[in-house]
Amino acid sequence: MISPYELATGLRYVRTRKGASRNSFISFIALSSMAGIALGVAALIIVLSVMNGFQDELRTRILSVASHIEIRGIPALADWSKTAAIASEDKRVIGAAPFVFGQAMVSAGDVNRGVLIRGIDPALEAKVADIGLHMRAGRLEDLTPGSFGIVLGSDLARALGVRLGDSVVVLVPQGTVTPAGTLPRVRSFKVVGVFEIGMYEYDSGLALIDIDDAQKLYRLDGVTGVRLKLTDMDLAPVVARDLLRTLPVDAEIRDWTASHANFFRAVQVEKRVMFIILTLIVAVAAFNIVSAQIMLVTDKQADIAILRTLGAAPSSIMTIFVIQGALIGIIGTALGVVVGVLVTLNINVVVPFIERTFGIQFLDKSIYYINELPAKLLRADVVTIAAIALVLALIATLYPSWKASRLNPAEALRYE
Repeated sequence: MISPYELATGLRYVRTRKGASRNSFISFIALSSMAGIALGVAALIIVLSVMNGFQDELRTRILSVASHIEIRGIPALADWSKTAAIASEDKRVIGAAPFVFGQAMVSAGDVNRGVLIRGIDPALEAKVADIGLHMRAGRLEDLTPGSFGIVLGSDLARALGVRLGDSVVVLVPQGTVTPAGTLPRVRSFKVVGVFEIGMYEYDSGLALIDIDDAQKLYRLDGVTGVRLKLTDMDLAPVVARDLLRTLPVDAEIRDWTASHANFFRAVQVEKRVMFIILTLIVAVAAFNIVSAQIMLVTDKQADIAILRTLGAAPSSIMTIFVIQGALIGIIGTALGVVVGVLVTLNINVVVPFIERTFGIQFLDKSIYYINELPAKLLRADVVTIAAIALVLALIATLYPSWKASRLNPAEALRYE
């Protein structure tokens, strides 16, 4: 148990006496250590929250276009409804929709762009993806069989210089063989919609058409595959493995974690690296406490000697300086947590203010896939960071406190 005099003495050593220049310098080092811990803790909370938000935002935007699971026929699914019915017997599957997938070249005037064409059934697409919620113009329902309408990503439409009602030319590599060689198949489409996901990959490289038009364009008897939506996206790998054993057709089953593994793996690696780097910053600030306390022990040798001659045990002396050093860590950690949480909760205000003030842009959509800085504050992260900072601060107090407890009172009072 900590006695009242140990606590009172430890707290007293945190404060600076007026007119004592040496004590002022020691307290300045202690305050610097406190500020360093606070800055490191706040930076850790903010960075990890942004990384969490980035991961969630990336996953949400990807899954608004992609699906939880894709079943692709080899080479195609002749009876997709049978495959969808078998997959839907699993209670974890809540939606299924067919699709046709292929590469193409889209032209408008003198501008050409390579894109991925996805043929969809507008009536079923909402069961597996939320792309209908991201329409900037037109509707997915405007894609009707035989009308040869097309829905473009916003960046793709901007690059082609087209709007609703304009026509674009689609060229696909599956062409017609002639004596002069293979000629690409060409078809004119009318722009009936524009979507914007907020991810450059999709907004600039994806176009949607009706599934019947896609079958005619690519001359398919069936469909490329079936897309599934689950009750829980995190179950996708498990459900994919189960379906691989139960489906009677020859098919490739791919879940979203495998299709976009590089994105999420990169985010996880960056998160770990940033955590290690910023933890080292906290450690440096925490171990500044060592120098501050060693100087304090040297300055308080007479006080220590007097306490020892009055009957204070070495453990009491050690406790006094542990309290003094730990208090620096506790205050620094508390300040860091408060600042970090406040900045994270107001990140949508802080970041635009900094961008306007300094004329900079934190996120380029073509590089980072999103153009806004998201943040997701997790209680577990805050608790872990605070615990690490407190432990590092406590460790930093042990050596100076042990040194103080080993001080010989006779030696300390010889020149007093």
